[in-house]
Amino acid sequence: MIHEKTILIVDDEPRTREGIRKTLEEWSAGKNRIQTAASGVEAREWLASQPADLLITDVRMPELSGLSLVEAIQQFPGKPAVLIMSGYADFNYAQQAIKLGVVDYLLKPIDKEQLLQTVQKALHVHEQQRRIQTMEKMVDPKLIDVRERREQRGDTPIGEALAYIEAHLGENMTMREIADSLHLNSSYFSVLFKEQVGLNFSEYLTRKRVQRAKELLVQTAMPISEVAERVGYQTDKYFIKVFKSLEGLSPSKYRHSVHEKN
Repeated sequence: MIHEKTILIVDDEPRTREGIRKTLEEWSAGKNRIQTAASGVEAREWLASQPADLLITDVRMPELSGLSLVEAIQQFPGKPAVLIMSGYADFNYAQQAIKLGVVDYLLKPIDKEQLLQTVQKALHVHEQQRRIQTMEKMVDPKLIDVRERREQRGDTPIGEALAYIEAHLGENMTMREIADSLHLNSSYFSVLFKEQVGLNFSEYLTRKRVQRAKELLVQTAMPISEVAERVGYQTDKYFIKVFKSLEGLSPSKYRHSVHEKN
């Protein structure tokens, strides 16, 4: 059975642990996978071998506390969102939890409605973070270099050209047209563009179009032909050829590979 999300509950008190599990299973109605661990050590080992979307852990546990557990999993791939539970309104615990990026801090005894609201909030936060991470991984390193160069230089005619390209990616455009709009000789514009951007005009335009295409492929269910049109290619055949030359795989395979990883 395919589950939407995996939630791990960690508490050394069996009654609390099982109470939360039961509440979440009733709410989930089989959609999500609800797991439990009786100690921080057990939870750390579990998370080292498989991912979770949400970790709900008690603060005070023998051997490995909840906060130590959260610290221990910071470098794990696919780090879960975290909710901390405690029977004590301890400001220091709350402060440390915030520093570790914990979504919320629940005081025991935990109200069922509050638990469910907080769990849904934490899962939403995790989903947003996952999307951001996915998009960051997709960014062309050469385009990151361009952005850094631009930040160092400030406003120039080339900055205007880049803004125009960004706003009109789906349209036909030539270097001469942009140079003319900036009242620059096209040969001079070409040299200036390469000097300030680090890429020639056509390579930059291609990389920007493929970058936008990657975003559309991952964020929408848009057909390949429509993605091609949206990023300025008149035929999907040529778009696929260009995309494959930069990414090493076709747009449809790229879409599938990113969705598979997530």
